[in-house]
Amino acid sequence: MNSLFGSSFGVFVGLTGILIGFAAALTGQAVADTWRPRWQVVLSAFGLALVARFLDFALFGGRLLSLPAFLLAWAWLVAVGLAAWQVTLAHNMVRQYPWLYRQAGVFGWRRRDGSPDIAGTPGRH
Repeated sequence: MNSLFGSSFGVFVGLTGILIGFAAALTGQAVADTWRPRWQVVLSAFGLALVARFLDFALFGGRLLSLPAFLLAWAWLVAVGLAAWQVTLAHNMVRQYPWLYRQAGVFGWRRRDGSPDIAGTPGRH
């Protein structure tokens, strides 16, 4: 089980899951607040996964070059970052264009008049 996480499960959850996951959420918010595309969140999560692997190695003696641990950390950080990006983008669309859009759940928005957006699907961008 340690080969999957690069160290113990508790260290992985505490360091990557919570601490670096919080940084990924803040990164997703920052990217969405500046109206940048979601691929930048994925790229930023790559760097955060590298940081997580290095901190696991330097502070807790985990394996530095553990591909499964890196991929698992990257997948988690991408998921957290993209969720924060989508929530922030939905909030910004409703806040910036209140005459056009209303909130449709946590992750989306809809046109106020009910007509489809340019893409043809309301609230899913």
